[in-house]
Amino acid sequence: MTRIQPWRDVRTRLLGIVLIAITVALSLAGLAFNILFSNATSQDADASLHARAASELELIRVTAGNVRVVSGNGDPLGDSRVWIFIGSRVIEQPSVRAVTERAARSLVGGPERTINLDETDERLLAVPIVHAGSRIGTLVTGISLAPYEHARRTALSESIILFAGLVALVGFVVWWLLRSALRPVAEMTEQAEAWSEHELDRRFALGEPHDELTRLAATLDGLLDRLAASLRHERHFSAEMSHELRTPLAKLMAEAELALRRKRSGHEYRESLEVVLRNAQQLERIVETLVTAARQPAEQQGVASAVEVAEATVAACSDEAASRGVAVEVVGPRDGLRLGVDRDLAERILHPVVENACRYGHSIVHVSIARDGSAVLFAVDDDGPGVGADEEESIFEPAVRGRAGRSATAGAGLGLALSRRLARAASGDVEARPDVHGRFVVRLPAA
Repeated sequence: MTRIQPWRDVRTRLLGIVLIAITVALSLAGLAFNILFSNATSQDADASLHARAASELELIRVTAGNVRVVSGNGDPLGDSRVWIFIGSRVIEQPSVRAVTERAARSLVGGPERTINLDETDERLLAVPIVHAGSRIGTLVTGISLAPYEHARRTALSESIILFAGLVALVGFVVWWLLRSALRPVAEMTEQAEAWSEHELDRRFALGEPHDELTRLAATLDGLLDRLAASLRHERHFSAEMSHELRTPLAKLMAEAELALRRKRSGHEYRESLEVVLRNAQQLERIVETLVTAARQPAEQQGVASAVEVAEATVAACSDEAASRGVAVEVVGPRDGLRLGVDRDLAERILHPVVENACRYGHSIVHVSIARDGSAVLFAVDDDGPGVGADEEESIFEPAVRGRAGRSATAGAGLGLALSRRLARAASGDVEARPDVHGRFVVRLPAA
């Protein structure tokens, strides 16, 4: 059995596709989550800055042109990053790094705005201080972004770990499901391959298809049926060819041996060669007929004279009849009954029946021809032992012979099987009539 590379089997490819799809989906989901989380933390930082700024503005009092802070140093939220500028003069400031101090002073006098300090990981908010409708100063508040950055980094790392775990879990589940689902397919494939080589009669037989597996089993059963039928057809064809060629070959060999046994005149040699030629031509017709029937069993066509077919068949069986002392005659109308079947094929159908009659008849064989509606009937009667009622169908099975055949003479038991198969392929039939002593009826379509 051909082994498939692991990376090329369906299970591995499906698993790879699922893992890629899950990885891409989770990566996009993780990216979107972290972007949204980053925006949310940024908005939280802005909200905290504005809340601190609002709290500080409420603590600023202006009396007679003097500005003071009610709470003194610091704010209610406990944040030390607060600057209060009156004009450009600072009246309150925290103790911070120089870079932060410069950034806070750069915001004096401008509109409300926010800046980020990458060096110190801080964010500053500047809002105007307004009294009696006029701007008198600037309030600057700051907040450290370190907690928010830490939260974003934590969310990113934990989301990566979570998504990696999900990919691993989904990969394992998908692998297990694919393995479980495809195991019967692999087993059925191996069984079908083994059966096709050794046991063509074995079948899965899972009943009517109702899912993918039973449909596969039904398909494989049909494939095995066709394969078995093809092999049987090949064997039948070989056996039928051997059966049909045996008699003409024997005649050829007998005539050649007889011609070589003693010296003969030119006229006698000519007669021997003519016999050899006739038998060779008969061999050619047999081969062509059987090959055509094997290739196109349901498309036989042609027209032939029923009387000529019967006479040619009787002539072909004359040696068999003479060797057994049996007389063969054709009876029936001579008004030109026509068959809707090629002549060679009609002879191949009728020949085994007449040959059997000559083989088992005691003294006389009648081949009678009659019209029956859209068919032409050839009734072959002999005065032999006949066919028992229990053998009416079995004698048409390949390699099966009736009681008379088993006790009287040698034979392969293929002639009647071939005759019926070819007749049915041509929309006709061959039947045994146990109710009439020694009678077979060949039915072929009329032209």
